Amino acid sequence: MKERLWNSNYCKVMAANFTLFFAFYLLTPLLPLYLSENFGVTKDVIGMVLSGYTLTALISRPISGYLVDTFPRKKVLLWCFFFFFIFFAGYLAASTLLLFTIVRTLHGAPFGSVTVANSTAAIDVLPSSRRNEGIGYYGMSNNLAMAVAPSAGIFIYKYTDSFELIFWLALVIALAGLITDSTIKYNTPQKTSLKKETKADSKHDLLDRFFLTRGWLIAVNMTFFGLCFGVLSNYLAIYGKEVMGITGGTGTYFMLLSVGLIVSRLQGTKALRQGRLTHNAAEGTILSTIGYLLFVACPNEWGYYGSALFIGLGNGHIWPAFQNMVISIARHNQRGTANSTLLVSWDVGMGLGVLVGGFVSEHFGYAAAFWTIAVAQACGTLLFIIATKEFFNKRKLEN
Repeated sequence: MKERLWNSNYCKVMAANFTLFFAFYLLTPLLPLYLSENFGVTKDVIGMVLSGYTLTALISRPISGYLVDTFPRKKVLLWCFFFFFIFFAGYLAASTLLLFTIVRTLHGAPFGSVTVANSTAAIDVLPSSRRNEGIGYYGMSNNLAMAVAPSAGIFIYKYTDSFELIFWLALVIALAGLITDSTIKYNTPQKTSLKKETKADSKHDLLDRFFLTRGWLIAVNMTFFGLCFGVLSNYLAIYGKEVMGITGGTGTYFMLLSVGLIVSRLQGTKALRQGRLTHNAAEGTILSTIGYLLFVACPNEWGYYGSALFIGLGNGHIWPAFQNMVISIARHNQRGTANSTLLVSWDVGMGLGVLVGGFVSEHFGYAAAFWTIAVAQACGTLLFIIATKEFFNKRKLEN
């Protein structure tokens, strides 16, 4: 008999992941406005204040992957989620720019940690025969949050003119996620068995506890895709306004992108269920390449909004396929490390995208910056087809 996918624990992890990202995206579009209105800071200072969050999230992920694999996973998950929740109260208490900067920067650490811990919990509560498709569905919870939360935050602020209310809502929503995760029941490997297995495998050095060295090429490949999305997400609005003459279309763009993400995750579950991970990944990389090329080659509304669907469809295939691939080459006590490796590689790519996009656009213009990422996406696609696909097939482990 086919094992049950939608068990209660899996549904709880999905719900907790939705609240996690909903609380995050509820604030994201409003924080620049909050800093400008409450503290009167300039745009460059706003960028510096908000960038600390990403930096601490990036640093915390390898550490949290190690903690998830070394200590009881549920305890690690709940502690990470608790700190993610409690930091929202810090925004309410931060009365100066310095205090706000400290709170925002430190908040990135539990966010980075809880994303690793919660996704690892999802893998643990899934039956092994349904894991591939389960991971595909799991990502829809943060896709839905990304589609709904920013618009909800802007709508609430528009009619209440209260940042304080937004912070309270984020706090309550995060608390709901924490409570939901606390009710999960699953069997985590005991610490003793983890220690024995780790000692028995002397080939794995200290680095391997923080970065899945067996999956290094998958991580490099994901960095290409993160770089492309980093440029897109940070320079989309100004490119649309200055080059295409489209104003106020950023929200619609990301809504269409989210639709593409959700549709492709639903459409790709059959291939995932059959274990055709490389098929899904290749399809996703090609669709995303078409999207980036369409964006820059057709500087009009059809190309602009059409690219959102193609990039969403592509990333909706890439993410579950790559996550399943990196999990499939890791031992069961390296699932946290595998998840953190994939997330860190994406974050590194996003960071490089901000730097590359800024440098190229400053010296050669925004069109050149987007042509650069179209080429980078194509290179990432070729890398997968030529090398990463075979790399994975040689290293994947049996369940």
